[in-house]
Order: sequence, then C-alpha cells, then structure tokens
Amino acid sequence: MLENYYTVRPEGSEEVTIQKSRFIGYVKRCETEEQAQAFIQEIKKKHHDATHNCSAYMIGEHDLIQKANDDGEPSGTAGVPMLEVLKRKGLKDTAVVVTRYFGGIKLGAGGLIRAYSGTASAAIDKTGIVKRQLMNEMKVIVEYHLLGKLENEVRNSQYALQTINYMENVELIIYVESGQETEFKNFITDLTSNQATITQGDSSYVEFDVAPE
Repeated sequence: MLENYYTVRPEGSEEVTIQKSRFIGYVKRCETEEQAQAFIQEIKKKHHDATHNCSAYMIGEHDLIQKANDDGEPSGTAGVPMLEVLKRKGLKDTAVVVTRYFGGIKLGAGGLIRAYSGTASAAIDKTGIVKRQLMNEMKVIVEYHLLGKLENEVRNSQYALQTINYMENVELIIYVESGQETEFKNFITDLTSNQATITQGDSSYVEFDVAPE
C-alpha cells in the first residue's frame, strides 16, 4: 500500500461553453477499470445525443492502467490531453469524461486540445482533490480531568483527532501517520504524565482536502 496518494472526491462535474460548443466534464473516483468503464457508459447513456463523449482514466497503485478515448474527435485531440491533465495533477484512481455538443464552429486541433484539457481540469477542480494518507488508528483512554489539555494539544498537533467517546473514562480515537507511532506514544505519555492507556488499531486511509492550484 502507498503511504499516500492524490485522487478526487467521489464525483463531480463542470460545464463550459467554448465557441458555441458545450463541454461538460464529469469526474469520478474509480478503483478498478470495470468501475471506470461503467462510469463512461453511464455518461454516454445520459448524453446519447451528444456529438462526442471523450474519456480518460488512470487506475492502480502504480498507474498501470491508463486509457484515453477520442470518441470520434481527431486522433490525439481529446482523450490524451485529458489523460495528461490527470498525470499533471498527480491523480490516481480517477476517470474523467468530457461530453461535447457541437455548436457549429470548428476549433481546430489546438483548440480541441485546449478545450478538452481545460474542461477536464475545470471539472477536477470543481470536484475537489484529496490526499489519502495511510494512518494508524490509536486509541487513547484517560480520566476526565485530563481531557481538556489533551484534546487541545492533539488538535494543535500533526495528529488527526477523529472521535471522542465519553464512557467511564474518555476514549480518543486519533490517526497517526505510519512511522510516527513511537513519537505519538511519547507525546501522549508526556502530556498525561504517563496516565494514559494507548493501544494501536488498524491502518486505513484518511482523506485531507487539497487547495486548488
């Protein structure tokens, strides 16, 4: 598993008009090629009357699956420029479809490349990019009189406070990046004067929003 990677929020879209042609960009997070193909077919069915439904996707931990389709546009003017947008933004497990309704004005090869890559980029930005960081779940149990200071310090640290459970004692679920477990345990031990019970749970990906370029 990768320690971290970038992808998009679950799904989104954006529409732009260029020289009277409508370009509608659709973006979806897809973890398998089957999911990407199903998404593309879904958009094609939705816009069966469109002039073109061009697509691109990158799937897999090491980007082993990369596909681009011009769907009738001149070769290399739609799918590949969209794929290059995914590469430039460093996105994994992402599929994008750009639907075009021709408006009567030809754009030329350069214009098409700019239109498709620009629409794909706008749709991705509108959808939003996230960083998925592999983190370990740490369970910290303390008595109530320690909660105020502990919660404040954790929220102002590099660690991610996920949940506080109020029981006989207080249980805090905190996510810690892989490799920082010992540092975290020392941090909690010092804060609580060794009055905390710390146990490590499973690893999972936690998502953090990424500001648009």
